[in-house]
Amino acid sequence: MDKLIYKEESYAIIGKCFEVHNNLGGGFLEIVYKDALEYEFRKAGIPFQREKEYMVHYKGIVLPHHFYADFVVYDKIILEIKAVSGIADEFVAQAINYLKVSENKLALLVNFGELKLNYKRLVL
Repeated sequence: MDKLIYKEESYAIIGKCFEVHNNLGGGFLEIVYKDALEYEFRKAGIPFQREKEYMVHYKGIVLPHHFYADFVVYDKIILEIKAVSGIADEFVAQAINYLKVSENKLALLVNFGELKLNYKRLVL
């Protein structure tokens, strides 16, 4: 069986996501969950950057539009937050593209918009 990449770190992140979902439930906008996660990360001493900017390189140039990861946690894990009825394929594709541009190896795509917290681990 393959070893999970960043196992302890991802468990800590998902644990905080469950903490937020257990307290707030579903139905809020993404920004509310992001604010609550920021609080939980600070409280737990989990290092993170919120809305980290990444440039997109294309054929030797930097494109004028950048992307902003919701969170980069432990300086190596992309955390993308959604508050929708389900994790659609386009959100998965978005997170994979974020991994490519950031050169990180793991993204966690977490959806707070369902009755139960739903998440996906995406590895490049």
